[in-house]
Amino acid sequence: MILPITVYGHPVLKKKGEQIDKNYPDLDKLIEDMFETMYYSNGVGLAAQQINRAIRLFIVDAAPYGEEYPEAKDFKKVFINAEIIKTEGEEVEMEEGCLSVPEIREYVKRPETVYLNYHDENFVLHKGEKFDGVTARIIQHEFDHTDGIVFIERLPNIRKLLLKRKLSDISNGKIDPGYKIILPRKKRKK
Repeated sequence: MILPITVYGHPVLKKKGEQIDKNYPDLDKLIEDMFETMYYSNGVGLAAQQINRAIRLFIVDAAPYGEEYPEAKDFKKVFINAEIIKTEGEEVEMEEGCLSVPEIREYVKRPETVYLNYHDENFVLHKGEKFDGVTARIIQHEFDHTDGIVFIERLPNIRKLLLKRKLSDISNGKIDPGYKIILPRKKRKK
């Protein structure tokens, strides 16, 4: 089932996700729905916060980058309760986009290598697994979501200021990304 995606300004995007266990209700179905939603929306990663759940779960399928980046070929994974244990290498600047911030693409600096502990969809623990290049970038972007961070927050203040109007349009629903979205609730006047 294709799920609606929360957009910039929605409070769940600011929530740090709670850890889950293998008894999380309908976890297999949720993961399946997340992949279906991600593919429908032309994404390469999707975190639970983006489908209105504040849990530590994200998925990645970097295959669309496989031709340009060998590490992305056939890279499809589920990350549950992920924790970054170390980063290495230069901070590389690369353009990023986000399904929760449609129509905005910006350059973000991130370390080129990341090491993670995480559980996969079968709750097998992976310790100290190393990821490089574009896969490391996608993982860090989605991991940020599970910590309540949207990539816009990693931009210099001047860029955020210049994007203020576009971000306001997103949170007010003045966009059509081509997929279902969940807008932030507006404060009611008393």
